[in-house]
Amino acid sequence: MVKLRLRRVGKRNQLSYRIVAIEERLARDGKYIELLGEYNPRRARLDMNLERVEYWLSKGAQPTNTTRQLIKRYAKEHPAAAPVETPEPAAEPAAEPGPAEPAV
Repeated sequence: MVKLRLRRVGKRNQLSYRIVAIEERLARDGKYIELLGEYNPRRARLDMNLERVEYWLSKGAQPTNTTRQLIKRYAKEHPAAAPVETPEPAAEPAAEPGPAEPAV
């Protein structure tokens, strides 16, 4: 499964991240499929290609919790960009009721 997650880059104590589409089983800093944006928490800088994010979401990619929050924040700050609906994590299905009792 493809995930949208952060890839750590930068020097020690000077963190910066890239938002990437990557196969779930690969290492955090492993080879990614596509670069979708950048996030620098030290400078509070966030840049993202929302069209490509929406494409990957439509293909079934799941964003991590942090990435989901960054996508929402970027979409809110840049309303001119395409609206993005990030899927919430799937809830556990409720137990199905047993067979109905016959009316007497």
